Amino acid sequence: MSVIGRGVTTGYLDTSEVVRLAVEGLASLRLDGVRVLVLIPDGTRTMPVPLVYETFERELLPRVAALDYLVALGTHSPMNDSQLGRLIGRPVAGGRAGRSRIFNHDWSDPATFAHLGTIPAADIAGLTGGRLSEDVPVALNRLALAYDHVLICGPVFPHEVAGFSGGTKYLFPGIAAPEIIHFTHWLGALITNHEMIGTIDTPVRAVIDRAAALLDRPLSLLAMVVTHEGVAGVFCGDPHEAWRHAAQLSAVRHVVWVDRPFDHVLSVMPRLYDDLWTAAKGMYKVEPAVADGGEVVIYAPHVEEVSHVHGRLIDEIGYHCRDYFVAQWDRFKHYPGGILAHSTHLKGLGTFDSALGVETPRVRVTLATGIPRQRCERVNVGYMDPADVDAERAHAEWGVDALVVPRAGELLYKVGRTPLLDSNSP
Repeated sequence: MSVIGRGVTTGYLDTSEVVRLAVEGLASLRLDGVRVLVLIPDGTRTMPVPLVYETFERELLPRVAALDYLVALGTHSPMNDSQLGRLIGRPVAGGRAGRSRIFNHDWSDPATFAHLGTIPAADIAGLTGGRLSEDVPVALNRLALAYDHVLICGPVFPHEVAGFSGGTKYLFPGIAAPEIIHFTHWLGALITNHEMIGTIDTPVRAVIDRAAALLDRPLSLLAMVVTHEGVAGVFCGDPHEAWRHAAQLSAVRHVVWVDRPFDHVLSVMPRLYDDLWTAAKGMYKVEPAVADGGEVVIYAPHVEEVSHVHGRLIDEIGYHCRDYFVAQWDRFKHYPGGILAHSTHLKGLGTFDSALGVETPRVRVTLATGIPRQRCERVNVGYMDPADVDAERAHAEWGVDALVVPRAGELLYKVGRTPLLDSNSP
């Protein structure tokens, strides 16, 4: 399967070209007369889903036997009809929009899943560079097996767990069972966000691709490279090749290279993120650009909850660096790996002295959110009254060693020089 698409390293594709590329890509797929399940992102990803939905409706409905959608939530909260309607740009009632059904992935219900197989421990050891060695069961939302073709449609961004998001990650963790979700997230945490984010070839991606090979259905991908200002790239076809083209372009469009690390970073989070579980990207995406001993302030007055889904567990373990958990593994090994991973990703790099029981994070993380001081202290992060934050005066207060990110969460900041992109088109 070839890849059809185009990307630009500066500027954006106009809407007509985005649609043209999508139409050409869809025309190249063998979808006539088959039942198609489309995997789409939830509302925490920037992407012109209404435009894509309209294009699919126009181009695919006349060709296919069925065209339904499954929101690849991972462990995020389900979306109600109103939220789904805003997502796709069509009224949704009872999980239906016109001739199509719109499903939420329900990761918490065992009845959701079909077992596809197991990745043996020996294979896992090879894929992870020896970091982990255990059998990994692979189970996927059984809806994927109820259709003849699975079409992944989603954006690609630098990602704290897999290096870059998108592609087969919409299967694992997007519509996967808890076991492999927690496994891949803990694997990413062992390597650390600092090392993983913005890297194309990673052990986590290798495990995800190995798991995806167990799905006995044709699989294709429509990948986009998007900022809130526009679409920079569209690639359609083979899920691995199309994703790689998109990731290479994302490495240019979504990475901001700075010439020195900053002592202070203010991450201003958009309403795209409604809890700290998602707004923690304000730390993930800037950590590589923070100086040792520096501080990241996550400014999100609208965020009042640590996690709508996992808050109780985070209250129990708090936020800590990787070494804190590894050094006390017997104490924490019964907690889900995805929860531990989120904890380490927000806290960042650090050390733990087992003899003294002292944890030393590389940077300080402070929340200027609607989460009260007492809860911040409970989960081991700093507190700042959001009323005391003035983004426009941050440089005046902190000086030149301050970075203000006005819409944090999708652009990755790193210290160094911009790499050259050999080619951003198939």
